[in-house]
Amino acid sequence: MKKAFFYLFVFSFLFNIYQYVNANKIHKGKEKELEISHKRIETVRDSLKINEKNLMEANYFSIIQNEEAQDYFKDYDFDEVMAKVEGELMALNHQPNGNPLIPYAPVDGNKFILNKAKVINHRWIIADFYSGKLHGEVLIKYFFKADAPTEFNTIETVLYTSTSN
Repeated sequence: MKKAFFYLFVFSFLFNIYQYVNANKIHKGKEKELEISHKRIETVRDSLKINEKNLMEANYFSIIQNEEAQDYFKDYDFDEVMAKVEGELMALNHQPNGNPLIPYAPVDGNKFILNKAKVINHRWIIADFYSGKLHGEVLIKYFFKADAPTEFNTIETVLYTSTSN
C-alpha cells in the first residue's frame, strides 16, 4: 500500500510539473500575442491619425468645414438644404440630352451626366461628369431658394478624354 501511495505521489508530482511547464509556455505565447496586438493597435492608431489629417485637408474646401458658408443657411436646417441642392443637381441628369449644366452634346449616343458632386461653399459646387469615354469636371454656381428650385449656372468646365479602352 505504501508503494501505491509512493507511485501516486511521484505521478502527481510529475503531472504538476508538466502542468506548470505547459501553463508557462501558454502564458508566454499569450504575452507574445498580446505584444503583437498592441503593436498592431498602435500602427492602426497612427494610421488613423494620418488619415484624419488627410481627410481634414481634403475637406478644407468643403462646406462641411466652412462654418461661415454654413451660417449663410442659418435660417434653414443645413442638412435639408444640402440634400435639396444635391438632389436637384442630380435630378438634372434625367433630361433627354443629359445634364444641362454640362455644355456638351451627347457623344456616340451617350449623354453627359454628373457622377459626383461636392459642395464647396454657399455658392459653388464642383462636380465630375462622364459620357462613355469622355469625362470631365464642372464648376457650378448655385443660388438656394427655399420655396423654389435651386438655380444653377455653369462657371467653367474641363473635358478629358479617356486613355484606357
